[in-house]
Amino acid sequence: MAKTRSNNDKIVNRTTPGPRGPRPGGSHGGRFAPAYKPKAAKTTLKRLWAYLSKQKVILFTVFLIVMVSSILDLIGPFLIGKAIDEYIVPQDFEGLFWLTLLMVGIYLLAALSTYFKNYLMVGVSLETVKTLRRDLFNKLQTLPLAFFDRRPHGELMSRLINDVDNINNTLNSCITSVFASLITLAGALVMMLYLSPLLTLVSITIIPLMFLLTRKITGYTRRLFSEQQALLGDLNGIIEETISGQKVVKVFNRENECLQEFGEHNDQLKRVGTRAQIFSGLIGPLMNLLNNLSFALVVIVGGLLVIKGSITVGVIVSFTNYVRYFTRPLNELANQFNMIQSAIAGAERVFEILDEKPEPEDYPLADQLQKIRGEVRFKDVSFSYKEGEPVLKNIDFEVKPGQVIALVGPTGVGKTTIINLLARFYDVDEGAILLDGKDLRKVKRANLRSALGIVLQDTYLFAETVRENIRYGRLDATDEEVEQAAKLANAEQFILRLPQGYETMLTEDGGNLSQGQRQLLAIARAILADPYILILDEATSSVDTRTEAHIQEAMLKLMEGRTSFVIAHRLNTVRNADLILVINNGEIIERGDHRELIEQKGFYQELYSSQFR
Repeated sequence: MAKTRSNNDKIVNRTTPGPRGPRPGGSHGGRFAPAYKPKAAKTTLKRLWAYLSKQKVILFTVFLIVMVSSILDLIGPFLIGKAIDEYIVPQDFEGLFWLTLLMVGIYLLAALSTYFKNYLMVGVSLETVKTLRRDLFNKLQTLPLAFFDRRPHGELMSRLINDVDNINNTLNSCITSVFASLITLAGALVMMLYLSPLLTLVSITIIPLMFLLTRKITGYTRRLFSEQQALLGDLNGIIEETISGQKVVKVFNRENECLQEFGEHNDQLKRVGTRAQIFSGLIGPLMNLLNNLSFALVVIVGGLLVIKGSITVGVIVSFTNYVRYFTRPLNELANQFNMIQSAIAGAERVFEILDEKPEPEDYPLADQLQKIRGEVRFKDVSFSYKEGEPVLKNIDFEVKPGQVIALVGPTGVGKTTIINLLARFYDVDEGAILLDGKDLRKVKRANLRSALGIVLQDTYLFAETVRENIRYGRLDATDEEVEQAAKLANAEQFILRLPQGYETMLTEDGGNLSQGQRQLLAIARAILADPYILILDEATSSVDTRTEAHIQEAMLKLMEGRTSFVIAHRLNTVRNADLILVINNGEIIERGDHRELIEQKGFYQELYSSQFR
């Protein structure tokens, strides 16, 4: 599978609104969207059963209760016929009274069993969905960065929330209903045959027609429900990215374009959803029509038999009730089948994520580095996100422990890709990266990443307090250590001006802070992590010159004794680096310290001079 690079060669994917073609990940993107092709329903149902079967004892109890409840319901029509023939016609009111009490008791018992069945089934469905949602969320934590680069975040959230909830609703209402319908169907057929084989033959003449119509309609509605779920995920993706990029929308006056795009996708979802509901809604009326025809035939033929004296009125009354009991489950099964189709569509989308390939597992004999010195060697490294389009070509350099390495060059030439490879967000295509002489592919990922401290240009803050956002760098840090890190990052001054200081709650992504303030908190987080290797990707690009000077001072203290990689476009921030690598078109074209590169009067000198003209 080809690897996909995020925009602007960044470590973290950014979703910003704007014109787009067909949406990534195979989901629908307006009128140019490909048709959604659902997978095998049988396979999906088997996988859902694998989750349900973890509660076999409770499920067995539920099915036992459903069986008892259905049998109790089936006794009623038989007793009604008995009441007519043996008590009402002979006018035996005392016997009728006791039979009526018996029927009331049976119906009460059936109602109680239905209540307990529903009570148990709610627990089964919620536990199943909890496990499924947990597995899906756990899976997301194991997927490589390339997966998130090519998937809209809102579409993933739709699978985690909407599709899983759809499965929950179906499990809660359909499983026991289908089982009860099947028992009722079988029981009603047995009683009908017992009462009158001839009338039974008359009443089931419509069954083949019902089956053919149901199969035809549900086959079409399944495709529509699948497409509806995919379009819903796509619409959620548009909503999520538009809200996240609301400032960009307003700055570029793109409100009308966003409304138009949302309207087009919303209309498409409405059209598909309308067709799905219309066709699924045909089943009920069609079944009722066929049921009424069957009922009419039974009444006509049964009336003739009563006139001839072949059967009694009580038998006809009981039989017509059983006809209702026989046809009602057929209607319910048809309606439940529509719900199941919708749930299958959601389950397919969930299992599609669960089937994604995770990050490659660590090498079986991967090392756990105990004491990291910070010696890094890129040895003839080549890499491409997409086959045939190399981003890095024969990158070769060595970093001694404690050195500061600056990566400079135009945008999109591969600087951040070097950091991606160092953090093993991707693995190299050719060559090797060595840390303290060990190939990174033979070092445990968790061990490697715990040694890194990364500050990105586009930092991310969580909807938590300021203190907890800083503590994210090291979860066992004390309050005093958090505050010390904030002081070193020169962040404490603005933190103390916030309404609750360190306990101030931030909105998602720190929306109630300025970009510079968010950057200071990210730097404080990295300081608290106390990494062996520090990576600064345009870490000071969003702050003013005065704040930048304070941060540079803090960074110098932080970088003491640590190997540090600095990506910068403001070349005055890397003048003191031990080694500057000038990268262009995926290759190192110049290397040396600031003085040496200026004296070479090459590409670096041109870049540096252009910033101070």
